Amino acid sequence: MKATLLFVLLLCSIWVRAQNNPALDARVEKFLKEHRGEWRDMNVPYEDGKILHDLIVKNGYTSALEIGTSTGHSTIWLAWAMSKTGGKVITLELNERRHAQALKNLEEAGLSAFVDARLGNAHQLVNQLPGPYDFVFSDADKDWYKQYFVDLEAKLKAGGCYTTHNVADGQADSDFMNYVKNHPQFTTTIDRTSRAGIMISYKKK
Repeated sequence: MKATLLFVLLLCSIWVRAQNNPALDARVEKFLKEHRGEWRDMNVPYEDGKILHDLIVKNGYTSALEIGTSTGHSTIWLAWAMSKTGGKVITLELNERRHAQALKNLEEAGLSAFVDARLGNAHQLVNQLPGPYDFVFSDADKDWYKQYFVDLEAKLKAGGCYTTHNVADGQADSDFMNYVKNHPQFTTTIDRTSRAGIMISYKKK
């Protein structure tokens, strides 16, 4: 009984430390401020990264999958959120140069411990990864958006959130959009405060 109680207390202390890390928060904020105008190469804007971060923190998600790391701007926002919930994000990138730069950026921001960054083709990796996840961010090849969703819908936990970038700027095709919007297991809205548009789909409990 004592051993069980000690284990529970240990888990609670780890969770509290993950929730409250002013030094890490200051380091991430400094990194994001210093590099705010530098993100190119298919990275999300600052404001969109904050939307993703806030969704994770608000819902207490702890197991995220990102499809399309680029050089890591969105990954930093996801990982920062995970540092507050005690979780981790798996992120997938096809391009070796972008993957390497993302690793450097995550290290500089102090968030490497909250990320499992994998290099490879997401078409295969998405199927190989077992899940489950409670948060997904899809921002890779737009013509594969529907297939990613189909491959992952069963791996998303009930109450989980599947987010998709570039749905209001003409990049996401109508077949994918209609599939998600009409899916009986999901409730979907589009955040249009993002210029690119972020589709936010919650899986029903």
